[in-house]
Amino acid sequence: MSAETTPQGPRHEGRAAGRLNRQTDIARAAALIADPSRARILKALCDGRALPAAALATEAGVSAPTGSAHLAKLVEGGLITAVREGRHRYYRLAGPDISSALEALALIAPPLPVTSLRESSVANALHRSRTCYDHLAGQLGVALMRALLERDVLTGHDGVHRAERAVRDRPSAYGHDSAYRLTDGGRGHLAAFGVEVDRLPKRRPAIRYCVDWSEHQHHLAGALGAAITARLFDLGWLRYGASPRVVHLTASGAEGLRETFGLAVDA
Repeated sequence: MSAETTPQGPRHEGRAAGRLNRQTDIARAAALIADPSRARILKALCDGRALPAAALATEAGVSAPTGSAHLAKLVEGGLITAVREGRHRYYRLAGPDISSALEALALIAPPLPVTSLRESSVANALHRSRTCYDHLAGQLGVALMRALLERDVLTGHDGVHRAERAVRDRPSAYGHDSAYRLTDGGRGHLAAFGVEVDRLPKRRPAIRYCVDWSEHQHHLAGALGAAITARLFDLGWLRYGASPRVVHLTASGAEGLRETFGLAVDA
């Protein structure tokens, strides 16, 4: 294989060196996130959906003009993007890396005090099932990953994060230590489910995994994780909760997951 096409060859090394030689303004990004209202806005967008300014201002607990000022700063800083639909502007995270960075910060951040039954319920719901940008996470996401491995849809690892053996893997981040692969049988299984692997977008890796921050096991990410999650919503097997990132398994979803992937979970 020539140096031009070798993944570890001169072309790859040149790109890596370029990244190392560029200085990044961590302080600017941190300052944008540090404001409590902006942090709440960013967390509200971590499920990958685009939301209107009014909803984000409400989530942040600020007035509409104050919310608009915060949104303008986040857009200018490159953390979110805006798109106009009719009279309204909708905002979303600039990409999945923003969500990953926020989850990584959550590992070192002190916990917010739980002062109400609602806050306790939301925390429990996030552990149970949530979106990690555009793919499924929490107990349900980890259980689905385990079912894909047990059904031999995926292979390459057992899905368990073992901190004492980890090299680069850390909770609340994309994993690097393991290499999951889609099996030939898995390709057909997913096609029957309604996910055509050959039609996945080429701009992102098809198969990635995250080390789930609450379960310390792997959940499926990448284009395949996003496609499976989107299919679960399309089928009505998942629905969004009232709080950002929280999702709920429906009764039909519990039955469908049991029949399709052998996953025994309750709605």
